[in-house]
Amino acid sequence: MSALLTPAEMGRADAAAIASGVPGLLLMERAGWAVARAARRFGPCRTLVLCGPGNNGGDGYVAARLLSHWGWPVRVAALAPPRAGSDAAFAAAAWHGPTAAFTPAEAARADLVIDAVFGAGLSRDVDGLAAATLAAASRILAVDVPSGVDGATGAVRGRAAQAVATVTFFRCKPGHWLLPGRGLCGEIVLADIGLPATVLDAIAPQAWANGPDLWQLPVLPDSTHKYARGYVTVLGGAAMTGAAQLAAAAARYGGAGMVTIAAMGRADIYRQGAPGLIVNEDTLDQLLADERRTTWVCGPGLGIAMAGAVLPRLLAAGRRVLADADALGACAGNPEALRGTAVITPHAGEFAKLFGPAGEDRLGAARAAAKRIGAVVLLKGSDTVIAAPDGRAAINGTGTPWLATAGAGDVLSGAIAALLAAGLPAWEAACAGAWLHGRASALLGPGLIAEDLPPAIARAMRTASSSAAP
Repeated sequence: MSALLTPAEMGRADAAAIASGVPGLLLMERAGWAVARAARRFGPCRTLVLCGPGNNGGDGYVAARLLSHWGWPVRVAALAPPRAGSDAAFAAAAWHGPTAAFTPAEAARADLVIDAVFGAGLSRDVDGLAAATLAAASRILAVDVPSGVDGATGAVRGRAAQAVATVTFFRCKPGHWLLPGRGLCGEIVLADIGLPATVLDAIAPQAWANGPDLWQLPVLPDSTHKYARGYVTVLGGAAMTGAAQLAAAAARYGGAGMVTIAAMGRADIYRQGAPGLIVNEDTLDQLLADERRTTWVCGPGLGIAMAGAVLPRLLAAGRRVLADADALGACAGNPEALRGTAVITPHAGEFAKLFGPAGEDRLGAARAAAKRIGAVVLLKGSDTVIAAPDGRAAINGTGTPWLATAGAGDVLSGAIAALLAAGLPAWEAACAGAWLHGRASALLGPGLIAEDLPPAIARAMRTASSSAAP
């Protein structure tokens, strides 16, 4: 159920289901029933169903008919009539109840407005009468997506009104998970309308909502030892020493059996940290001579000049490298210098300096960047996107506003590095790290600081294992 389908892919799923013998009108009836059922949470109230000319409007006509049969005071307002002979036209013909003008005044006097105007595959901006009418509603239940939200990107085409809840069908779309669409949808209700799951085989979706069904945390055999659990080396600079310390703490709590800070300066400060943290002052050549040091975190607090000098040497040595912060800054304007890394974790500003602004299509931008450098790109944000060079992508939904605190990104880097060191493939490690990071913030709640996150990641790992259990 975590697969996310673009509007085009959802269209293919509908077509495949119909070709297999499921009548399109039956799918519309089931969709309308799901909308009507979701409306019941608001209790019988004055309801206005706004219907567009397409299948989205057809779902609205069905919902209106069912609510009317259940005794609700329902009126329908049509922006435009459905195309003659379409399933939506049959649904509209079955509505024999009262109608209303499609106006802001009518929407304002309703207790509930069902937005069945435009669906996720919108190809033009929503403005004028449609936008004004939806804006006048005090409470909206949206069908598929709030009208104006692009189902593929979550971007707003023209204007879109806030929904209390959104009913969608079969599988969610990226726009349900990407901002600003995610915020405008309100509560998302995913309804099964009878499409066979086998239609996904031909579609082969490449985007998912991030969760434990996409990855499995390492399972430790009884015979394990600390090096088998993974060896993470965090490069530590002389100035912002806390960044490396946070990354190292997250790697330790994230399951790495051995974590070392390679002090590129101020080893005395690093040695004042946790007793179990090893600080090493060997040269980079000496450190690279140890083949057990498979996984490196390069960037947090390192300094741009140092990161720019060290990163090429790590990549030339064939090490598994997570690049963040100053390592990304050192490659600004030259993203090809990151080719050979396993994972990069830019925020929007760092991404823009590397690849140009992500724009409204964060999912597409992250995918293009991952393909360009041949590495997993984790584009941080409230709707973090994790993209692999082969086109796979996940959208993370566990993040909270409390992660907007200095040092939280360093913790994420360390957590992902621990999973890389344990043997998870890069995309799975980045997905798992993002999920755990967000889940840890939810466990902590308001008032968290970056230092709270590493031990909470260990707690989140236990909840992930429980979520993945059969």
